[in-house]
Amino acid sequence: MRILTLSNLYPPHYVGGYELRCGKVVEALRRRGHSVEVLTSNHGVGGDRPPAEDNSVNRSLRIHGFFGHPWLGIGDLRGLELHNNRILRDTLAASKPDLVHVWNLGGLSKSLCLTLQASGVPVVYDVSDHWIARSLVADVWLDWWNRPNPTVPARLARSWWNLSGARRRWNLIAPTNPVGDIHFPRVYFCSQALRDITAAKGYAVQHGAVIYCPVDTTLFHGETAPATRPLEKLLYVGRLSEDKGVMTALQAMAGVKGRFAGHLNIYGKGDPEYTARLESFVREHGLPVFFKNAPAAEMPEVYRAHDALLFTSEWEEPFALTPLEAMSSGLPVIGTTTGGSRELFRDGVNSLTYRAGSAPELARCILDLADNPGRRVQIAATGHAEVRKNYADPVIIDQIEDYLRGSLPRS
Repeated sequence: MRILTLSNLYPPHYVGGYELRCGKVVEALRRRGHSVEVLTSNHGVGGDRPPAEDNSVNRSLRIHGFFGHPWLGIGDLRGLELHNNRILRDTLAASKPDLVHVWNLGGLSKSLCLTLQASGVPVVYDVSDHWIARSLVADVWLDWWNRPNPTVPARLARSWWNLSGARRRWNLIAPTNPVGDIHFPRVYFCSQALRDITAAKGYAVQHGAVIYCPVDTTLFHGETAPATRPLEKLLYVGRLSEDKGVMTALQAMAGVKGRFAGHLNIYGKGDPEYTARLESFVREHGLPVFFKNAPAAEMPEVYRAHDALLFTSEWEEPFALTPLEAMSSGLPVIGTTTGGSRELFRDGVNSLTYRAGSAPELARCILDLADNPGRRVQIAATGHAEVRKNYADPVIIDQIEDYLRGSLPRS
């Protein structure tokens, strides 16, 4: 297949797992013989100048309002929209892809979706965060043209550009249709939960497939610890923010004080003010909790050096990679069932679960793992086997490749 991948960011420029997974899938598809070109933004590379890489990655699109880029007034935004859509059209004409594989469009012009629809080229959307459910209606360009009760200046400007024919001319390059005109006939989500959230916002996506996020089991690997090894080293990995439930983990550690002989290592960064609150709580309660950081390359060894992972997220995460990495590394996991996690965790079978935000329940789970080594081994072994069978890179890449092939017109 000749594939054009469209994404707001692309490695080495990224903010999270979405972009890294995009890069991983692109490279995997190339190794399987597909021709994959990438169209992404110039974020992080300085103007329109591409970094020193082959011509298969085009970093010419412009970001609006995200990643430190300013929000623009409608006049300047018009130039950005025209630019991005021209780049997309030129790329389609030059590369002549069999299909376009769209990833995260946060910060990119959503009018690109309308341009793709008009192109006649099959489009497949990979949706692994809330950019459709929460951000599509907030697109400044499309909202400005279609807002039912605009400000007086906006109403006058819209009237003039409609009467003068300017909107009609611009619309041929940068569509101004309402977001309701954007359709997703071929789309897959990283979890049923995210698909349901998106559908609940009024988008017709219930037909979408579910293809879970993959984990590199050759990188994140390890054996489950024997029952003779005590539970001593608990691990948290992730952002330090309220929605991640880090304070709940600290409160649980306070609840098991004197009954649990181990400690908790927290790997992650966050807002300085919130981090200071966490550190203050640890000092005030004399908790065996330590804040650490490690580069991504060292994280596989970090997992293997611990006895269990606490996954304490309290928001509707689409589908988290951290539990997959821990399970693949041989660790038992204690986690919440918010968002896509409820599709991974089975309490007492491949994990222990508790209600998000409940420190007493989390404390009981910690003590349960510590006091029942046989159960701890069984949970870790089941999680280890299931992740390596169902979520390993080759398994998920197979599913994505099949879905892309199934999106091509039948001859």
